[in-house]
Amino acid sequence: MARSRLLAVLTPFAAVIAMGAAGQPGQAFARQDATEQTAPRDVPVGDPLRPVVLNALRPAIVADLGQPVVFVVQTLKTQGDWAFVVARPQRPDGREIDFRQTHYREQIDQGVFDGPVLYALMQRREQRWTVLDFVIGPTDVHHAGWPEEFGAPNDLLGLPKA
Repeated sequence: MARSRLLAVLTPFAAVIAMGAAGQPGQAFARQDATEQTAPRDVPVGDPLRPVVLNALRPAIVADLGQPVVFVVQTLKTQGDWAFVVARPQRPDGREIDFRQTHYREQIDQGVFDGPVLYALMQRREQRWTVLDFVIGPTDVHHAGWPEEFGAPNDLLGLPKA
């Protein structure tokens, strides 16, 4: 094939590569968002990531409850740079927390505190896990608003796609 004819065939292809699928100069391929690249995964006991995420969550819960806590984890999942934790905080000696001795007393008295379970949304930023929001004892599905509010993936939270 003659050089001029080869260039005529390759030039449009080269322009597509140079522009990238998203039409951005210098990007050969459109980069998917990190949440689209991976499916949610459980972080089991023994996984080195588990204590890292839980230790990043702990200061927020200690500050909220005014006492040291450990977690009895029901769910710990990650997806890309997102983490979702469902756990029951308890005292380090294994005793249950008396939520009547916390700021939750009024909610308990009003019947709008549904037990000791906490739900937390976290995001990894600059290699550190950050607590974006958490709720303890919700009477509704508080985390259903996190995809809209924070951009969290629905799959991670066990919610249907919007």
